[in-house]
Amino acid sequence: MTREEQSVVVGVDGSGASARAALWAAAEAVRLSVPLRLVLVSDDPTREPYAKELVHDIDARCRHAAGDLDIVDEVAYGHPAAELVHRSESARLLVVGSHGHGALRGALLGSISAAVAAHATSPVVVVRGVGPAKSGPVVVGVDDSPGSRTALHYAFDAANRRSSELVAVQALPNTYFTPGPHDGADRGKLFTQAELRLAEQVSAWSDAYPEVAVRRIVSNVPPVTALCDAAQHAQLLVVGQRGRGGFTALRLGSVARGVLHHAPCPVAVVPR
Repeated sequence: MTREEQSVVVGVDGSGASARAALWAAAEAVRLSVPLRLVLVSDDPTREPYAKELVHDIDARCRHAAGDLDIVDEVAYGHPAAELVHRSESARLLVVGSHGHGALRGALLGSISAAVAAHATSPVVVVRGVGPAKSGPVVVGVDDSPGSRTALHYAFDAANRRSSELVAVQALPNTYFTPGPHDGADRGKLFTQAELRLAEQVSAWSDAYPEVAVRRIVSNVPPVTALCDAAQHAQLLVVGQRGRGGFTALRLGSVARGVLHHAPCPVAVVPR
């Protein structure tokens, strides 16, 4: 296993969002007991001195915050999203800010973080919010898909490392929201079936993580709304890269895209 395969890799660019992402990544590297690798990807080699100054400054801030953490920083050249996706092939975890110095700096989700979340082969955390919560649960979206089951495992592990509660959220099937008459028995049956499916999926990991307290929520609002509501005071929101019903060509599912735009906390996107 190479040094990079053991690392939390974080993409930085000198923006405030990337600095917050780096500090979050440093804390996560401490929890995982692995090194931190700071990578600034530039498409302009003539600005190398400035790029090195930026990454060294972030390195110093992470060292101050994380103590004895093993940190490596570097400047790489190429397209930022492509380079970070390439790094994800060997990284333990890839971390990015929600937006940076690109043309979409004012957007809630920058083009680079969106591309990385869609195409990375390792789990990706997009650090959203002004500052990560120091306490609170880990929230995970569950929908019976293979990607959801992988996300659930990741969420159990994240909650275990934080000694926090896990909140598993499953929205009712889309038929619940279909306009038209529905009798009470049908809706009650949908709700009961969803509760049973959620309990079954959670129990598959509860034995492996007996110290993680789990709260289950079956929601009657659309999935993105349900997850963002549950994550109001969360440390982390976890979703699969693509859930049920997505076209295979769409690497990032609609729920993952939605929470990346609207979640109040860092979002982990976990590939299947």
